[in-house]
Amino acid sequence: MSSCAGLSAALLASLRQLDDPPSLPGWNHAELADLLGDSVRMPAAVLVPLVRRGEHVSLLLTRRNEGLRTHAGQVAFPGGRIEAADADAVAAALRETEEETGIARGLVRPLGFLDCFETVSGFCVTPVVAEVAPDYVLAPDPREVAEVFEVPLAFVLDAANLRRSEVSWRGRRREIYEYDYDGRRIWGATAAMLVNLLHRMEALP
Repeated sequence: MSSCAGLSAALLASLRQLDDPPSLPGWNHAELADLLGDSVRMPAAVLVPLVRRGEHVSLLLTRRNEGLRTHAGQVAFPGGRIEAADADAVAAALRETEEETGIARGLVRPLGFLDCFETVSGFCVTPVVAEVAPDYVLAPDPREVAEVFEVPLAFVLDAANLRRSEVSWRGRRREIYEYDYDGRRIWGATAAMLVNLLHRMEALP
């Protein structure tokens, strides 16, 4: 497994340390308080996978199967609910990544955390940022994943590529974020977690 020396010092410094995992409330709690109130948020975790090849770093993403009941066809980080057998959010993110993409957890080096993110479906998601070895081998679960692809990290970190728009959700106007990369729409919770990274790196006002 390669070292993470090729990743930018600013990115690494922006992460919460592995011994300091985030907890509720999520950074977007105020935005959802009127929808979810004090209801219990179900714990979940996603992997934010970074792949370094020489001086170039990319972000690994999945596109969900079109036949899924929820979030069909959407671009997402690999991840899901934290199960009772998972030791913590890192273990859950590694397990879910291996199940969804086939990437062996031994090829993944956890680096740190972003802040918790609350979803409209009642989850509190812990994003685990990690470096994935560039020689990873894919074996996606076709029941869940239609595609696994990479996006240059520089594209995501360029705030000029981020678009904001408003949607109506349950009678209220809400701001959403999105990227458009190579014909793929990256939006919703995935884009919002990347916005959190931009804020933590002080790349957004």
